[in-house]
Amino acid sequence: MPEAAPWRFQNLIKPMVDPKRGHTILTGRVVTGCGEEVIENGFVEIDGKTIKAVGQANDLGERGAEVIETGGTILPGLINSHAHLAWDGVHDLARQSLDDGPEISAYKSAGNMLVSLRAGVTTVRDLGMNRTNLAAKQAVAQGIFPGPRLLVCGAAIVQTGGHTYWCCREASGPDEMRRAVREQVRGGADLIKIMACHDTLEFTDAELEAVIDESHRNGLPITAHATFDAAIARVVEFGIDCVEHGGKMVESTIAALVDRAVPIVTTFAPIVMQSQPEIARTYQIPDWKLAERQRAVADKGRYQGLVDAAKAGVTIAFGTDAGSPAVPHSVVAPEMKFMVELGVVDGNYGALRSATSVAAKLNKLDDKIGTLEAGKLADVIVVDGDPLADLTALEAVTMTYVEGGRLV
Repeated sequence: MPEAAPWRFQNLIKPMVDPKRGHTILTGRVVTGCGEEVIENGFVEIDGKTIKAVGQANDLGERGAEVIETGGTILPGLINSHAHLAWDGVHDLARQSLDDGPEISAYKSAGNMLVSLRAGVTTVRDLGMNRTNLAAKQAVAQGIFPGPRLLVCGAAIVQTGGHTYWCCREASGPDEMRRAVREQVRGGADLIKIMACHDTLEFTDAELEAVIDESHRNGLPITAHATFDAAIARVVEFGIDCVEHGGKMVESTIAALVDRAVPIVTTFAPIVMQSQPEIARTYQIPDWKLAERQRAVADKGRYQGLVDAAKAGVTIAFGTDAGSPAVPHSVVAPEMKFMVELGVVDGNYGALRSATSVAAKLNKLDDKIGTLEAGKLADVIVVDGDPLADLTALEAVTMTYVEGGRLV
């Protein structure tokens, strides 16, 4: 493994934020995230940082713990595998990125971490667009500020003048690609992200090979923004670990994804949210884009490649692109509903798994989180209502625990 980030060597006397952990039993409907398992009259026992037991409430007996009758549904904490904490949903991302100083980006990240927790999101995979996520990770890890568990990429890497160059780490040539990766590693990144395309393919073959190789040399996974067939096929061929967004794909590209077990993090929320007039106008989305997004939502054929990929066995994980235009970090249900509508997941439970057990496996955390099972970390949320019947229930989160500490 690479050398730890500089802040890891700091001597901390006492965290500023230290949520109380104890012995608590939550009762209610339990959706464990294990297959299709639902325990209608169930319980989840939290002891310190971990889940001690899960089962039928009738079998509880005396356990010497505080018992909270939730009256709702108990779920694993949600994992948003594609978010941008320093963005706040304004339409002009370029101006926001260019005008916000690092201090303001840090405040936005802090605020959006709280929003995420209130939405039941206990793990965020922040895919950059600035370096503030490295500071956010430190703040949470050192108990400076409350937040979800963070997996961060530092700054996304682009070719000089490439897609969203105004908020990424630009690089040209194989050696500079390697240096860009090493900078993110030094800052404490958990993964590397590249912008592999916009309207055209980006990076030379030598650059693409170098950035992927350097990530793997440092023991980090690397993910790629890739939104059409040629870009997806190319990054898979070069050894990418994950595809962000995805798009139209031919059969051979889907076969390559399956053969190499490369997952896709779909992000439908920007199109879904921007297609709604009242939301679009609140965020000053221009009329031409509103009309474009409405056509995009109505044209289900444009997503057939993703549907075919899911049916072929490609792993589809939940991500919202939170922070993008008109997508607050509280948006969960609209993304899941569209996933179900398209058929990239199998019903409401499939949508929930895409943000729990599936996402945990994508992020190599499935031995710790993603399901409600004894021995796992107590990332647990409670919602009013039944999300298996109506995903809108996810908009009413009443409790959020991260590693047994109640943060909402």
